[in-house]
Amino acid sequence: MKKEDLDFFRNLLTNRLQELLSHADSTVTGMTQPKENFADPTDRASHEAERSFELRIRDREHKLIKKIKKAIVRIENETFGICEVCEENISIDRLKARPVTTQCIDCKTREEDMEKALGI
Repeated sequence: MKKEDLDFFRNLLTNRLQELLSHADSTVTGMTQPKENFADPTDRASHEAERSFELRIRDREHKLIKKIKKAIVRIENETFGICEVCEENISIDRLKARPVTTQCIDCKTREEDMEKALGI
């Protein structure tokens, strides 16, 4: 992969990582504020549902943060853009769509077909 491409993906991943980390900080700040008292149980339930939803989103973002950090390490190790399964190059278009991917489209498709067949 060309140096310009690696620089593009490094910047893309670093910016996304910073964005996700700032979301995490705001969530932590929001969770440490004093709890509100709700006179109406429906209001309380609504608030708890919103909070639960936000925590699920942050959990998914946490998993994405880990993947982004691993992708940045692969850039540094010069293994970014190489499929972990077949060791062929992953297309630039695929990397632009999913920069944290570790498999080319063919290997990922086969993996998903196998999971579907096994009911995983």
